[in-house]
Amino acid sequence: MLAVLAVTQPTGLLIALVLIPALGADSLPADKVALAAFAGAAAMGALAAFYAALAMGTMSVVAPIAAMGVVVPVAYGLANGEQPGPVQLAGLAIAVAGVVILSSEEKAEHAEDETERAQVARRSIVLALISALGFGAFFTCIDIAATDQPGWAVVSARAGGVVAIAGAVIAARPPLRGIPGSLGVLVAIGAFDIAANSLFAIASTRGLLPVVAVGGSMYPAFTIALAHLFLGERLRVPQRLGVVLALAGVLLIAGAS
Repeated sequence: MLAVLAVTQPTGLLIALVLIPALGADSLPADKVALAAFAGAAAMGALAAFYAALAMGTMSVVAPIAAMGVVVPVAYGLANGEQPGPVQLAGLAIAVAGVVILSSEEKAEHAEDETERAQVARRSIVLALISALGFGAFFTCIDIAATDQPGWAVVSARAGGVVAIAGAVIAARPPLRGIPGSLGVLVAIGAFDIAANSLFAIASTRGLLPVVAVGGSMYPAFTIALAHLFLGERLRVPQRLGVVLALAGVLLIAGAS
């Protein structure tokens, strides 16, 4: 997991530096540079937790839980005086209900397995929730930092992420032997990742944060589809209900924002 981030994140930083003229190259105040760097570090923590959760848990369960990070920018809006409407409150309740169902069903599915497998299932859920908080922090902080100039905000965020990953790699010393054989895939991941971050930063300067954040949180639909097609994952009926509720709740939050 750290080995993947050790390649994808510097790759994204190089791409961002090349593309910065197209993203808006005006400088940012020091406080917003620092905030963007913090956003990048939070995103790296979220990605690390998300990748670990995907590796050990059921992808179709982990992804919708991680998408709950959208609650953070919505909460930020509420703290700044935005009043929740009935549809938004209903969406939040429905999304939380979906997460509860997914969590309980994931635990129940492994209840009769060995203790180790049951513990792994629980850890994947905890990691997914941690990633949700990290993604939510990224959404909120990058929106504040980007203002009308997303270019340097994206670069600063990615630089903060690279520093965080470098520190983690130095501390953990993960094996890097598999990198050369997967370099092409890792570079592609880095390119897609920085493209997504850049598009989000641009969108956040042109639209309402809760709406943009929810749009950026719809990736679980693709994750679930790919897990179904390529990994053969099959969900039980209660798990399918949990996925539907989680995604429907996120959409309702956006519709009311």
